[in-house]
Amino acid sequence: MKEVSLSGSVRQSVGKKDAKAVRNAGNVPCIIYGRGEQTGVSIKHTDLEKVIVSPNVYILNIDVEGKAVKAIIQEVQFHPVTDRILHVDFLELQDDKKVKIDIPVRTVGRAIGVMNGGKLQKVFRKLKVYAYPSDLPDAIEVDIANLRIGGMIRVGELATDKLEMLNPANAVVVGVKMARGAVAGAEEEEGEEADAPAEEAAAE
Repeated sequence: MKEVSLSGSVRQSVGKKDAKAVRNAGNVPCIIYGRGEQTGVSIKHTDLEKVIVSPNVYILNIDVEGKAVKAIIQEVQFHPVTDRILHVDFLELQDDKKVKIDIPVRTVGRAIGVMNGGKLQKVFRKLKVYAYPSDLPDAIEVDIANLRIGGMIRVGELATDKLEMLNPANAVVVGVKMARGAVAGAEEEEGEEADAPAEEAAAE
């Protein structure tokens, strides 16, 4: 997984008054959880915003006044009106402990069903996984090249030895649904399958 560096300052207090002062200074009050303790820090809003609005998920190397902490974002609180980042919780990573994290889903290839006029439906943009930090991928790649109209790929088909999928195994991740212009294409697909046995018989 890609990594990004951030710099933070230790907060001397974690009360509402302190949080307001941190925000007024253009920073975001944050908490880093891990190793049985928690640390209050403040990080520049502009730096955090670049990471949070990105469609990618990163491992963050946070420099807290000379102390290096490797972490992932656990929770983000936004202002209900302005969408400004109000607070961020980080989870410190440990090489020997698995973590739960949402990983982006990336489709690979062009589905046969789509080429025949069907419509691709991407149900999940991210999937929650449970894995060691060193095994976390940038994205979960889903090969859709062989998907025909009516075809679908479920969560359970994407699990690996290193990634435990936490979403329901029978949940559909991506599929190709029928569209008005797909009728002819669907008939062609069925025709190809129906012709196959005849061709094999002729060969014999």
